[in-house]
Amino acid sequence: MKKLSILFVLFIGFINAQKFSKSEIELINQGNINSALPIYQTTDEHQHKTLLNLSAEIDPLDKNTATLVKRMKESLLSTDGGVGIAAPQVGINRKVIWVQRFDKEGEPLEYFINPVITWRSELQNLGPEGDLSIPEFRDQFYRSKVIQLEYVDLKGQKFSEMVEGFTAVIFQHEIDHLFGILISDKKEKEKNDSYQPVDAFKKSDAVGR
Repeated sequence: MKKLSILFVLFIGFINAQKFSKSEIELINQGNINSALPIYQTTDEHQHKTLLNLSAEIDPLDKNTATLVKRMKESLLSTDGGVGIAAPQVGINRKVIWVQRFDKEGEPLEYFINPVITWRSELQNLGPEGDLSIPEFRDQFYRSKVIQLEYVDLKGQKFSEMVEGFTAVIFQHEIDHLFGILISDKKEKEKNDSYQPVDAFKKSDAVGR
């Protein structure tokens, strides 16, 4: 009985940890909730700090999560060629991303809640990346060619899948955002690492994320 009580307390604590703060709720619901949220920029000191923060898990069943997901898609659609976006880029340090699935027919945009990369291939891609939050920045980066991904949807249903090629690169880029990692800082951190480069990019792939 005591063990069950402890587990219940831990469960309640976990649920509470996922609740939105008052400021997050206000930001998610500000203005027209059917419109895009502004995309944060590194050129703004306050916004830059938000982009560097760690993101927490989110409750997929919270009505505010659905609103955030919808508005993030509008934010991505408002860009010129963006192929992915993470919640920190609209000011919310929570684990939600949108990714354009170049590995699927029709190349649809799809959302992912609490995404986790559970495995990465040692084989690396070398290709160009930009970022919607870093104006006029482009560079070459190494990314795993194949990843295994776990995530949930707005119903709380869990999924697992393998992703490869350019789409895997987008996932890695967006999930980096959830850990406060920006590509403008990544180059310096990786300068002593060595990888086997593989060209998995198309000429049109150097677009913002």
